[in-house]
Amino acid sequence: MPGATRATRRGKPKAARSDESNARGAKAGQVHSEGNDRPAAKATAHVGSTIDAGTPKAAGRAAEPVKRGARKLANAGADAGSDARRARSTAKPAQDRGGAEQASRKRKVQATPQKPATQAVQARPATTPAPQTQAAQPRPAATPAPQTQAARPMPAQARPTQATAPAPRATPAPNDAAQARARKAAARRAPKREPHPQAAAASRHDEPIHVPGGRLGALQAEYLARLGEFVRSASAPEPADRRFAGDAWRQGPYAWTASLYLLNEEFMKRLAGSVEGGDEKTRERIRFATEQWLAAISPANFLLTNPEAQRRVLETQGESLRSGIGNLLTDLQRGRISQTDESAFEVGVNVATTPGSVVFENELIQLIQYAPTTETVGSRPLLMIPPCINKFYILDLQPQNSLVAYAVAQGHTVFVVSWRNVHADQGHLGWDDYLELGVVEPVRVAREICDVDRINALGFCVGGTLLSAGAAVLAGRGDDWIESMTLLTSFIDFSRPGSIGVFIDEHQVAYRESTIGSGGIMPGRELALTFNYLRPNDLVWNYVVANYLKGEPPPAFDLLYWNADSTNLPGPMYCWYLRHMYLQNELRQPGRLTCLDVPLDVGEIGVPTYIYASREDHIVPWQGAYESTQLLSGPLRFVLGASGHIAGVINPPAKGKRSHWLGENLPEDAEEWFAQASERPGSWWPDWAQWLSAFAGEQRRAPSLPGNARYRAIEPAPGRYVKEKAG
Repeated sequence: MPGATRATRRGKPKAARSDESNARGAKAGQVHSEGNDRPAAKATAHVGSTIDAGTPKAAGRAAEPVKRGARKLANAGADAGSDARRARSTAKPAQDRGGAEQASRKRKVQATPQKPATQAVQARPATTPAPQTQAAQPRPAATPAPQTQAARPMPAQARPTQATAPAPRATPAPNDAAQARARKAAARRAPKREPHPQAAAASRHDEPIHVPGGRLGALQAEYLARLGEFVRSASAPEPADRRFAGDAWRQGPYAWTASLYLLNEEFMKRLAGSVEGGDEKTRERIRFATEQWLAAISPANFLLTNPEAQRRVLETQGESLRSGIGNLLTDLQRGRISQTDESAFEVGVNVATTPGSVVFENELIQLIQYAPTTETVGSRPLLMIPPCINKFYILDLQPQNSLVAYAVAQGHTVFVVSWRNVHADQGHLGWDDYLELGVVEPVRVAREICDVDRINALGFCVGGTLLSAGAAVLAGRGDDWIESMTLLTSFIDFSRPGSIGVFIDEHQVAYRESTIGSGGIMPGRELALTFNYLRPNDLVWNYVVANYLKGEPPPAFDLLYWNADSTNLPGPMYCWYLRHMYLQNELRQPGRLTCLDVPLDVGEIGVPTYIYASREDHIVPWQGAYESTQLLSGPLRFVLGASGHIAGVINPPAKGKRSHWLGENLPEDAEEWFAQASERPGSWWPDWAQWLSAFAGEQRRAPSLPGNARYRAIEPAPGRYVKEKAG
């Protein structure tokens, strides 16, 4: 995002300008002084030197009275030269700039033949505090030319400082202060041809990309010192990185190779982080590109520099190499790197297995109602809206880590939106269609099935953004349908887009709009590839080494199976989302967006909201999620969990892993909130369950059948929409 600019006055510092003006005034007053009592020997020598420089023209232009006046003025000029030399010898260091400019003018004058009459008249006599922008020129006449801005000469000792222009000002009167502010505002608006150094430092956006010399020198010195220690080490260093955790990396030349790579990697990242100039997005792209390049050139990624892969080739007598080539060919056919053994999982069999029924569907979603596991339930149901760029079962992976099953066990009637994997015939759907079909309709149906006025709603990632926009639509219509909201790692304010922001700018969005903005599909595999490269070591090169160099089969991991099960998006919806959310950040601005014919204002939602963020989230940085606390109204609770975008959310209490932070106050700054927050061990789920219980409504007997007379069960959960694969 761009920082604020600071305007600074151009030209010389105020103190230097005032000193220079006073020096010029002192010289002018002394040159025109008639009260000089200096020794005549100096004056005679000065007159001789000046008349020799220009006597013929001066004699032809001035009459005798002028000559007499010139001799007196020359005497004063000698005194002024002495005083000026004394003033220069005692000048303060802070006035060097004005002194340098005065010396420059003096050199120019000395390089040009001077005329005594001209020199005498150009010195500006003044007894009245009047500004003078230009010295009067001598007139060829028998009497001195009249002076309109200065009275007769006066002794230098009696010269008032106000005779100089400009003079130092005291504290300005109110009207003067207003004029000063107006001048500064005009200076900010005016183009700056030669900005002051402070202004240049404040306007980094206009500077070329560079690394400051001092920072570069410090990095070079530290690097050379560390490299020297590295070379002088008697034993092979132990590389501290999990890419080089095997024993083969801790001996021989491979230990030195890995350690030298890590040293260079560290300083390259620090160098990229030291870049200044340009805009923040450009600097972020430099850092991102540097990290991608460094991850790609790791010695672990190449057979010739990976001792573990070489050892496996010998141990298997080349079989690992053959298997690795086979894995590579298979992935080339799939168009992506395999991260897990996809044959080990099947949706509805060993993932997404919580019992339930599809009770409603439209062309975009199926609505699943889950069977209760308690004798009584709260009257208000809980509707979960997962991200539409992935399948819903991230919330229902396995029984032991299912947020759906956990909420059901807390006595809630749980509904979940299952997004359809859009194909070419639905490429016309837009953002409003997702709001109407994927948010508003499910809210209405859940209300009708449970026969209540209001429900509780939860949105995860993009689902949270959709829920916020949908809730703003309902609030704008006057439909009080939502009792409480839960937002998990979601954006309302997109000013801190995280790593994904490096891919989004006007050119990229305009390109997408020109290709699929009017109809078409954003393939899920492209979205998945983009997200994988946000963490290249963990989600790309780790599998290159294991699958291709070592020839190992991918492990069975439910979370990675879900991650590979991507979803297509319709082009118009995708382009609208990029432009109005990421690029122009308009959801946070009241009335800026109109969706479903309703101007949106998230501040009008006005319901209790639980906001969760993950501290190491690279997709929705927690500081960006925290901005929602400054936009929403109603009672708010912000909770920060450990780990990343997915692992931080899917953190069941039974495992006792990780921790979370709680803070009662919600200051404007996220870091200020963190400073006063307290860390609690374990999962954040129990805290959320306790908070949500206050909005569950009165207890009633759990329903024995899903749906109602109007909305009957269509098919068992997880339904057929979730099983459709991206083309």
